Amino acid sequence: MPARTPRSAVRPAAAPLQPDEGMWTLDNLPRAMLEREFGFRPTPDWVELLQKASTRFNDGGSGSFVSARGLVLTNHHVALGQLQKMSTPERDFVKNGFFARTEAEEIACPDLEINVLESYEEVTARVRAAEGARGTDLARQTRRKAEIARITKAENERTALRCDVVELYQGGEYWLYRYRKYTDVRLVMAPELQAAFYGGDFDNFTYPRYALDFAFFRVYDGARPLSAKHHLRWSREGAREGEATFVTGHPGRTDRLMTAAQLEYERDLGLPLYLEVAAKRRRDCLDYAARGPEQARRVKDRIFGVENAIKAVTGELEGLRDPALMEAKRAAQAALRRAAASSRRAEVRAAKGAWTRIAAAQKKAASRRLELAYRRWDACKAAGLAAHIVRWAAEVPKPNETRWEEYRDSNLESLRFRLLSPAPMYPDLEEFLLARSLEDARQTLGPRDAFVRAALGARTPEAVARELIAGTGLLDPEERRRLLDGGAAAVAASKDALIVWQRRLDAVYRAQRRWYEDEIESVLTAEGAKIAKARFFVYGKSIYPDATFTLRLSYGRVAGYESGTTRVAPFTTFHGLFDRALGHGEKPPFDLAPRVKDARERLDLSARLNFVTTNDIIGGNSGSPVVDERGECVGLIFDGNIPSLAGRYAYDGARNRAVAVHSQAILEALRRIYGMEALAAELSGA
Repeated sequence: MPARTPRSAVRPAAAPLQPDEGMWTLDNLPRAMLEREFGFRPTPDWVELLQKASTRFNDGGSGSFVSARGLVLTNHHVALGQLQKMSTPERDFVKNGFFARTEAEEIACPDLEINVLESYEEVTARVRAAEGARGTDLARQTRRKAEIARITKAENERTALRCDVVELYQGGEYWLYRYRKYTDVRLVMAPELQAAFYGGDFDNFTYPRYALDFAFFRVYDGARPLSAKHHLRWSREGAREGEATFVTGHPGRTDRLMTAAQLEYERDLGLPLYLEVAAKRRRDCLDYAARGPEQARRVKDRIFGVENAIKAVTGELEGLRDPALMEAKRAAQAALRRAAASSRRAEVRAAKGAWTRIAAAQKKAASRRLELAYRRWDACKAAGLAAHIVRWAAEVPKPNETRWEEYRDSNLESLRFRLLSPAPMYPDLEEFLLARSLEDARQTLGPRDAFVRAALGARTPEAVARELIAGTGLLDPEERRRLLDGGAAAVAASKDALIVWQRRLDAVYRAQRRWYEDEIESVLTAEGAKIAKARFFVYGKSIYPDATFTLRLSYGRVAGYESGTTRVAPFTTFHGLFDRALGHGEKPPFDLAPRVKDARERLDLSARLNFVTTNDIIGGNSGSPVVDERGECVGLIFDGNIPSLAGRYAYDGARNRAVAVHSQAILEALRRIYGMEALAAELSGA
């Protein structure tokens, strides 16, 4: 469990930022801070390089172009989902790795989409004008969503790019982000899991670390590798102690601007409930894996994902249970409320009651939290595909601006790409996990719950799951294509068991979603925007927005830290890896991968392996490049230490550390462990 955040490390929002704090949008970089701390002035060319060399993996994570031939670097654990989908019992790329010696040997990923941010512009005025000031929160939300749909549709048609309107500062600003999208992505290289995730769950979110957590893909344009004008040069020397480091990536979510009532909800109800559900998912996956080696292979990536999430959220919960953190949040909120109450500006005074209305909405959300958590079947991929197909048929015929966001024209191409993935699904796994999910719903919500009645009737979860998976053709992507192409008529006429089942469940889902959007989301968005306006007036834009899985830049230094009574060094080496294995008697999960063990005599054991920086990161930054002032790649983010887990809510510069693979280690591994000299040469520009 993570240690508690020290009282002195948590700052009220009104106080000056800590030196290395913040996940900054590129339009609002803290230039004065960078010059004061590092004597560094980012030039427009430097910013453009980092923007267009950075990539977003739409199945979660970040990456970067590292050669002119479309070579993309990311983490092994970001690549894990694709590795699992591309594996077979005969060719297990997760366990044994993958190594394309030539471009001809690179293999296509089944459903990986990579995005690159091309441009961005603020559209707050357009959204606010359409939203208007009159009417209920729900009426304004309806107008706001319609305008966002119109903006994204028009820009998508004008530019042929993926266009998203991003909400920042809890609704204080809206920005249009335009992405170039790539779906012809091929796997180049990935180490074996034991080398990439050395130490297993014991070492996860800890430091020192000894992991080769990297992988390479290549983006293709037509039949040829993409000509990547903006790519990062490779640093052979890599990161040095005390050196300024910059991380560009796509942090998934932070909640540092939440109100005290929202944080209390997360602490007392939201996160404990998430951990309860996640523990059941882990139990289910482990039970399935226990059936045999092939079952264990099929579910390995799910076990990794759920265990990673449990450890991360446990750390977040510990952070919120720290009285000092909550006291600091309440003090910052009280200061802002006083400023809003005493302001002469009408738009600032409008925030006066916003905190009370948000607290009421959170109380209302609490009343139905179990329904929101347990009325789901996401453990079963086939059931999720059926739900999307049924909703696609219902939503797409509507006017674009009245659809749910995921079915707007600007999102359909990416959604269709995912729905038609040829990645394998296994009937016994689908049936097993669906039955378990339905049993959890029945036990938690009771047999009289509307979802449980519609899903099960008087039958057992096992019988329903067996009938649904045996009676569906949706494991075949061509059947999914037929239904999508056939539209509402084909879906309405379908006798497929899962489609029929989802048609029955759809009314329950729609009622639940309508309630949440009308009663909870509309209030949080409208009142959050009022608070954001007050915050801007009082503090200006000296603050950064919460993370939203959009491109951000953080800055810091290579630095060790104090832990208890000892000092943690900033670097680990290959020497340390072999010593750790010997110290544990080479027993799993501290045994060495055979290729690593065999390379001992060839390796430079003094080469730096992993390192830590003060960069402010969160989940989603996995795969982000660590870049120096010259724009060279000096490392690869893959984790944070235990104290950093509370970073979803507050940053502690004394102990929060981002954990990265050193650029030296990647070259050393390519050459001495895996014999991939051509890839190493491409990477280093030789």
